[in-house]
Amino acid sequence: MTIRLDKMIPLPMLEQDTTGSGIWEIESVRFEQGKTYIIEAASGRGKTSLLSVIYGIRKDYRGKVYLDNNDINDFTWRDWSLLRKEKLSFIFQGLELFDNLTALENIQLKNSISNHQSPQKIEEMAERLGLAEFLHRKAGILSFGQQQRVAILRALCQPFDYLLADECFSHIDRENSLKAYKVIREECESQKAGLILTSLNGTDLLEAHVRMKL
Repeated sequence: MTIRLDKMIPLPMLEQDTTGSGIWEIESVRFEQGKTYIIEAASGRGKTSLLSVIYGIRKDYRGKVYLDNNDINDFTWRDWSLLRKEKLSFIFQGLELFDNLTALENIQLKNSISNHQSPQKIEEMAERLGLAEFLHRKAGILSFGQQQRVAILRALCQPFDYLLADECFSHIDRENSLKAYKVIREECESQKAGLILTSLNGTDLLEAHVRMKL
């Protein structure tokens, strides 16, 4: 799958100075499956809006967005349902966890849709993310950094052509961020998937095919 943005800009960004932006000021931006893109910008520059438009949960933009040359404005809710089940996975900045469920139950809710990962694989990734001892604790009592790692693991429990990761390391220390990034990259490589990751800063140690500034 390819993702193409033609003169796309979220409407709130029209009121801001976007001079020098590597996305908002360019005629056409193309994301290719299998590559890693790190998009860095200060708060309020449209990182979450960009991913939300690609994922189809924001409609307030100007321009065109294409998935495999298909205008996303033409997609039905069934099209989006299938895309979010099989083609697009999202690590939300707001995490979207169920506080009253355990970390493992949050993960299993996603995995039960496609049974993409085996229980053994989930346990292995949890161990690598430093989550093994927290899997049976309610998500609502975990630290935000622990919750971020639960959200990362949950997003890896489905098939996808692209993983959209919205500031998913913002409350994780550098050592654990690098561990989590390695797990993410390995899963993307195993699925031959693209990774579009947004960040405020601190991504200088993360490898990427392309780095962009908003």
